[in-house]
Amino acid sequence: MKSFKVADFKAPLQEFDEATPQPSGTQVLIKVKAAGVCHSDLHIWEGGYDLGHGRKPLSLKDRGINLPLTMGHETVGEVLAFGPDVKPTDQGDLRLGDVGLVYPWIGCGKCATCLGGDENMCLTPRSLGVYCDGGYADHMLVPHPRYLLNLRGLDPATTAPYACSGVTTYSALKKVEQHFDTPIVMFGAGGLGLMALSLLKAMGGKGAIMVDIDAKKREAAEKAGALATVDPKAPDALEQLAKKAGGPIRAVIDLVGNAATTQLGFDCLTKGGKLVIVGLFGGGATWALPLIPIKAITIQGSYVGNLRETQELLDLVRTKKVPPIPVTTAPLARANDALVQLQQGAVVGRTVLTP
Repeated sequence: MKSFKVADFKAPLQEFDEATPQPSGTQVLIKVKAAGVCHSDLHIWEGGYDLGHGRKPLSLKDRGINLPLTMGHETVGEVLAFGPDVKPTDQGDLRLGDVGLVYPWIGCGKCATCLGGDENMCLTPRSLGVYCDGGYADHMLVPHPRYLLNLRGLDPATTAPYACSGVTTYSALKKVEQHFDTPIVMFGAGGLGLMALSLLKAMGGKGAIMVDIDAKKREAAEKAGALATVDPKAPDALEQLAKKAGGPIRAVIDLVGNAATTQLGFDCLTKGGKLVIVGLFGGGATWALPLIPIKAITIQGSYVGNLRETQELLDLVRTKKVPPIPVTTAPLARANDALVQLQQGAVVGRTVLTP
């Protein structure tokens, strides 16, 4: 089995050649067909998050991430073998040779949060590609068949991003559903932003105003059907948002998550508005605290999504024929190049590795 692993933080991924593992217990062995390269992979590769305000960076090593690690949490693979403890009832509609989307946000499976269906919120996560080996490889082990969602004919390369950027934006959009009759302001027109834009339409939303500093990404958002775009560095960005919204702005989704985007997102909201923060770029918030109660603003974080939401998302993609975001495929051997291009902001949509 060939894989590309983080052996040292901030160092190039290293190629490993190992024996292909055999599934034990309830595991499923898959042959990887596609693995998306996500911005979260950059944080793992770099070893932490910037918390701003002079705080010590949040170290992923301190959070229990052990190296070497095979990243890749947006994975599609073909079922090659089931472990000896997998029962026919566990398999559901999965059979040998079927192609499935891997749900990576796995928890302990025992706590009240996991048993309630929100494994992505577990305090002792076992997320694939984060805490356990993921899809930057030609083969991969999945802990249980329930974490493999049958594609039923969907394209592997364009479906892989639904495991992270897809379910992340879907879950965030559900948090502002009550405001779908007004334009939603979204910060970040990269892979997450374009995904959110296509899903918003399928979910019945009026549309989105996309905010990004990159002219090429704003252009991509316009081609994807954004109601309008705004350059946040423009001196009149706040006035542009108000004018282009055509009325009070009631919901903002920040897919970047830095001091500048959260500030502008907060400032543009009307009384009673909602700011949902998804992006993990880093830094510290600069809000004037009295304005939070004065404007009665709701500020909510949104972290990926649960297994149920991922299945809902795939069903939506099938029934509404959601247009995929732009995808550029690259061989697994170019994993390092893909990370560098993403780090430099040179990727429109998603790069997907195809072993």
